[in-house]
Amino acid sequence: MSSRQILASTRYLRRTHIFFPVRSLMDATKKIEDVVSVDVHAAKDLLSSGHSYLDVRTTEEFNKSHVDNSMNVPYLFKTQEGRVKNPEFLTQVSSIYKKDDHIVVGCNSGGRSLNACVDLLNAGYERVKNMAGGYSAWVDNGLAGSEKPAEEMKTSCKFRP
Repeated sequence: MSSRQILASTRYLRRTHIFFPVRSLMDATKKIEDVVSVDVHAAKDLLSSGHSYLDVRTTEEFNKSHVDNSMNVPYLFKTQEGRVKNPEFLTQVSSIYKKDDHIVVGCNSGGRSLNACVDLLNAGYERVKNMAGGYSAWVDNGLAGSEKPAEEMKTSCKFRP
């Protein structure tokens, strides 16, 4: 139902003096509190049971190191003006995943992926989970399975030591 239809139905209901709860557009908006976050061990279990991993870090971060079998769609780009949201994020994700796919979303420390999950939920993806702590926590917990030193795989982050 469009916002115009909602407003029209609300006006009709008011004229007839019958008031029914009408779901507003604001009720449909997901927030950070609506995102399910899982720790890296739970994420690993989900990936082992068929979930897909969406890495929303920059291409440079992804190329440094990433979770096996993951797909990369940057949520933000680094520019001279600072970080800018990828305007094609949802379009790019929809070219890879269906709205009913089970997806674990991760970034470097968990912030970008949390925001990406909100956008995905608002776009109709119902089975997304945020990987709390991000790829840095994945590496810190020994899940990277690489011979490289941990510091070579991680990207520095002001939120992580």
